Amino acid sequence: MQRAKSLVMPLAILMYWQLIASSGLVSSYLLPAPETVWTAAKSLYASGILSHSILVSLSRVFQGFGISCVLAFALALLVNGSRTVEQLLSAPLALLRMIPPLAMTPLLILWFGIGSTTQLAIIILASIFPVFLNTRDGLRRVDPSHQELARSLQLGRLRYFRWIVLPGAVPSIITGVRVGFGYSWRALIGAELIAASAGLGYLIIDSQEMMRTDDVMVGILTIGMIGWLLDTLFDQLLCRKLSRRFPEICRS
Repeated sequence: MQRAKSLVMPLAILMYWQLIASSGLVSSYLLPAPETVWTAAKSLYASGILSHSILVSLSRVFQGFGISCVLAFALALLVNGSRTVEQLLSAPLALLRMIPPLAMTPLLILWFGIGSTTQLAIIILASIFPVFLNTRDGLRRVDPSHQELARSLQLGRLRYFRWIVLPGAVPSIITGVRVGFGYSWRALIGAELIAASAGLGYLIIDSQEMMRTDDVMVGILTIGMIGWLLDTLFDQLLCRKLSRRFPEICRS
């Protein structure tokens, strides 16, 4: 029943889209009909363009986000481990966090050219701060009763971190990873619109230059569907693996 309800809005949007497209009120160049977009999708898939674009974008986002997570975790541990380091990095990190990643694109193109390095840098800039901030806050959010238990057991620093700090930080870390991945996916597509020669973003901008609005719609819808699918799979995997110990990470 709940799944059926979740389909109501997409079906309603599809119906209104078809009605507007078939009414003649809007040019088919500006708003192609759903069946036209579906035909374009089949053509792009048959030619291999769509599947290649998807693979290129997914490869970039997983590489960039993986690097981002490693850097964010290391930075959170470093900041939490030293008050001096936190004070030194606080202002530069706050400044960098306020700069939209796409605003860095012209400079990154000058440094690295139009290629994967530029896209990876944009992904890292977009996703590192949600992961870093949530991880940092999670590592600091230790239950006082657990701290008292650690003192009574005389745990060393490594065991204290492994048994007390890290388990308590898991929900915050997961939240940061989930949010950060969404940021990385959106930033990648934006970067591919500006500085790429392949990928879903490049497919959209290339189709727009060729005045193929139906192909543009295919690219846009593919981006949304892949993002939704990855988020859903991520959520289901987390709930399956961690719901017993951390029920708060599962969405209602």
